[in-house]
This record gives sequence, C-alpha cells and structure tokens, in this order.
Amino acid sequence: MSDHIHIRKASGTWVIRADGAVLGESRNALELTEGSRAPVIYFPRADLAMAFFDVTDTTSTCPWKGTASHYALVTESGRIRDAAWSYEAPKAEVAAIAGHLAFYTDKVTVEQL
Repeated sequence: MSDHIHIRKASGTWVIRADGAVLGESRNALELTEGSRAPVIYFPRADLAMAFFDVTDTTSTCPWKGTASHYALVTESGRIRDAAWSYEAPKAEVAAIAGHLAFYTDKVTVEQL
C-alpha cells in the first residue's frame, strides 16, 4: 500500500470551476498519487459550495481506498451527473481523504492558481 498510494498536502491554492462559476477554492487540498496515474486533487468539503452538490446512486470501489459515493453538480446550465466522488469511510491507510471530494476533470475544471 505505502508504495502504491501517496497522499500529501497540495501546494498552493486550488480552485474548482464549472460553467464559469467557482465552486470551491482551497489552500488545504490534498494530492493523491496512485501508482503511475496522474495526481488527483481532493478538496475539503469545508472549502466547497456543497449546496450545489447532490449525492447520486452511483458508487465505485477501489481495492486500496474503499467504496466511493458520487455527486452530481447543479449549475445554471443544468445538472452534471457524477462530477465528483468521495470516500465517506476510506480504508485506514488513506483516512486523510475522508471529508474530501475529487472531481472528474472531463466534467469540471480543477486548477492551481
């Protein structure tokens, strides 16, 4: 596990945007690197406009992190289904990502300022 997944505080300020609206900005984001995949930024819920997110019935399972719940994003242009995911009760080795959301970058914009 320790060789497969690495979690660290993401440097700088990170923002999440959809339909031109800023839905969150954080200096407390986490960067998770899994194997040879590109890093994924996890935003603390406290730094997101959670009123724009609705949990969906979609779930997915990762052998290293556990079961993820997925979230739709409600924007002025409509609903973006399964735009984000969150591990509500992640495995102990990745407990740091509990209370955080990560985003599908083909559905929203995640960028470092």
